[in-house]
Amino acid sequence: MFSHVMIGSNDIERSKRFYDAVLGVLGAGEPFSNTAATGHQRLFYRHEGNTFCITQPINGEEATCANGGTVGFKCDSPEQVRAFHDTALAHGGTTCEEPPGLRNGSLGAMHLAYVRDPDGNKLCALHRLK
Repeated sequence: MFSHVMIGSNDIERSKRFYDAVLGVLGAGEPFSNTAATGHQRLFYRHEGNTFCITQPINGEEATCANGGTVGFKCDSPEQVRAFHDTALAHGGTTCEEPPGLRNGSLGAMHLAYVRDPDGNKLCALHRLK
């Protein structure tokens, strides 16, 4: 359904350090760096057919996080959910919502962890139980 997800950053180098570590937990490698025609820096992380992008806002205004928005990342195990969370905290992220762990809801049982990146973007690490 999606070709990519892109978020904004006010400090592209800080974001690169954060996402290199956090997305590395999921197996993503170094991002492809790009300079837009406007001169703004962008990073493209590609992994398993998906693309996650970070950009300096091309309108020159501050990057802001989406109120109510969350970017979810699929994890292979509960341990990977925990590693995603702990790595995010170790690299400038902050935890939000409930502590990482098992949740039971209308969509079934799953392990979840929610963090905010250094720019305030909300991220979710998710592993669905079969």
